[in-house]
Amino acid sequence: MDQIKHNFIHVQGLKLHLAEIGSGPHVVVFLHGFPEIWYTWRHQMIAVANAGFRAIAPDYRGYGLSDPPPQPEKASFSDLITDLLGILDALQISKVFLIAKDFGAWPAYVFANFHPERVLGVVTMGVPYLPPGSATSQKYLPEGYYVLRWREPGRAEADFGRFDAKTVVKNVYILFSKSEIPIAAENQEIMDLVDPSTPLPPWFTEEDLAAYGALYEKSGFQTALQVPYRSFGEDFNMADPKVKHPALFIMGSKDYVLKIPGIEDYINSGTVKEFVPNLEITFLPEGTHFVHEQSPDEVNQLILSFLGKHV
Repeated sequence: MDQIKHNFIHVQGLKLHLAEIGSGPHVVVFLHGFPEIWYTWRHQMIAVANAGFRAIAPDYRGYGLSDPPPQPEKASFSDLITDLLGILDALQISKVFLIAKDFGAWPAYVFANFHPERVLGVVTMGVPYLPPGSATSQKYLPEGYYVLRWREPGRAEADFGRFDAKTVVKNVYILFSKSEIPIAAENQEIMDLVDPSTPLPPWFTEEDLAAYGALYEKSGFQTALQVPYRSFGEDFNMADPKVKHPALFIMGSKDYVLKIPGIEDYINSGTVKEFVPNLEITFLPEGTHFVHEQSPDEVNQLILSFLGKHV
């Protein structure tokens, strides 16, 4: 981990944090999900750097060590796309591979759609490409579904506020590592779904948790609740939602996202390929939502094979 360097650059008036390793001519940019920050990509960054690539992992605005936006309640996915363009321009990088996890799939694919000349290929994990405005199946889930709870202004803030940041991250990691969708009862909050005695997943150490906890202690959760949860449904005004770049989707077969109504069929029926025609799909049988941290060797090999084919 010591070989990963940390820098800050100014984009749109904000100081954004970048973790970086490697110096190869080809660049891989990693986009995190929630409750993650740059650190979630530690295994992959080192692997691609060792293979001769330059790896860059930003903290989104309002996450980790990056500055929060002046009005977090107005933050949007569009900000992340504009920030990514600003990062590449500031570093004078013309083309990149994008690797994204969870909600990071949206800025990755939308960026590739808006700026196709800047992208060599896209790898995503945990969430398939769902074009903006596509039908959502979340309306079929009950009121206690975690996304609906976290979309409600003030509710997650009150729920999370009962604990320190480290405990919140621990609870979300435990919940999202299961194969069932986190759904609370009517008079229960999402954090209450985790028994305090529940251990961390075996692939997630106390040292890892401490790293996440310290970064969220700094940033808080205000921007993280706005983007993604309160920004779902954002209209990007895409003329054509197709992304024609080479793409790879890695999914754990035990990922709870597959239980969201319609998602598994959307992937397995090939409908997702109507929007990403050059998509390869790989399932890891034991994989959960954090498949890149749970099975880094397997995921790294899939990534390196993809990069090697499309460099």
